[in-house]
Amino acid sequence: MKSEIIAVGSEMLTPYRQDTNSLDLTEKLNEIGVTVAFKTIVGDRRKDLVNAIRTALGRTDILIVMGGLGPTEDDLTREAMAEALSLKLRRDATQMAALHVRAATWRMPMAENNLKQADVMEGATVLPNPNGSAPGQWLDTLFEGYRKLIMLIPGPPSECKPLFEAECLPRLRAALPPRFIAKRTLKAAMIPESQADKLLAPIYTTYKDVETTILAHAGDIQLSLLCSKNSQEAAQQRVDELASRMEEALDDWLYSSEGDSLEQIVLYYLGLRQATLAVAESCTGGLVAQRITSVPGSSRSFLGGAVVYSNQLKIAFANVPPDLIAQHGAVSEEVAKALAAGIRQRTGATIGLGITGIAGPTGGTDAKPVGLVYIGVSDAQKTDVLEHTFRGPRARVREWAAQQALDLIRRRLM
Repeated sequence: MKSEIIAVGSEMLTPYRQDTNSLDLTEKLNEIGVTVAFKTIVGDRRKDLVNAIRTALGRTDILIVMGGLGPTEDDLTREAMAEALSLKLRRDATQMAALHVRAATWRMPMAENNLKQADVMEGATVLPNPNGSAPGQWLDTLFEGYRKLIMLIPGPPSECKPLFEAECLPRLRAALPPRFIAKRTLKAAMIPESQADKLLAPIYTTYKDVETTILAHAGDIQLSLLCSKNSQEAAQQRVDELASRMEEALDDWLYSSEGDSLEQIVLYYLGLRQATLAVAESCTGGLVAQRITSVPGSSRSFLGGAVVYSNQLKIAFANVPPDLIAQHGAVSEEVAKALAAGIRQRTGATIGLGITGIAGPTGGTDAKPVGLVYIGVSDAQKTDVLEHTFRGPRARVREWAAQQALDLIRRRLM
């Protein structure tokens, strides 16, 4: 069955607030075999909300509306839903009493406008909210002759998530036929999104019962596979079959078949080879070390490193010869090679990584433009250097350089 989530609140149409509740709700819905077909954000305008509700009910079976259940003038979800369904609102005596008790418990005066939180749609079931004053509502009804399951739940995350899990999920499980969802996440590094889709589209488009999504970010491609069937075994078999074919097509671009991060895979290979790593970072400013040390247990394989931003620290911490910098410049293949080899020798690590570049927005020349990065990887046998010019603003250059560096280490260890 298809569902839609509507997040209500004008604040989410500004640059300062975003909807995060729907991520958790989507995960829970997927677990019971419900796919989320649409997510909509609507401001605090009754007419817009009524239109959004009617549109949602016309295209999905399950509608969840978050927010707009409070006591203020712009909390209009109850009124809008009642209007969209041509239902009346009744003021529930039990909820009114609960609001008075809550106010007394908190030793606060009860403003009259709080009572609108006790308004309940005809035919709806009140969903208790132990974490706030606004209860939710559940309605199993017909819209244009079709059955619809509707939930109104409060917007604050501390109320929304517990209420949905405690009150909505059990009702959904009881109302829906059993469905099982299987998921897989494949990840690939440093392959362009267009190239990945050219390789994979001829494969995944033949699996009409598996939903495939591609997400690209800073040199990382994430492929999410989702299939819903009458049994877990059937769903898993389809997802695994597709994943196997995609893994073969991606070849060594692929670094994870189970959703692991690139830094996790690097640490896995380091552990497998009983190897250690040290880094000397200039333009990335410690991003590689930060990513690696974000993984618990990384100290078993990661010795540490240095942010060698100045020439003096390149010389002092990574043993880069001063005349090498004078001859070739700090951003050069030769210095990247020396950084990688120097930090490896200085720390006694199995593998050394050196990064130097021009992250921008200033500092570039015709010969060495902004975005130029040299990445060196050194072990006891050899030291290799990759030159690449990354396009975009400073943060993007740094992110891509760190991703490329981790992928080079992975490939060295494979």
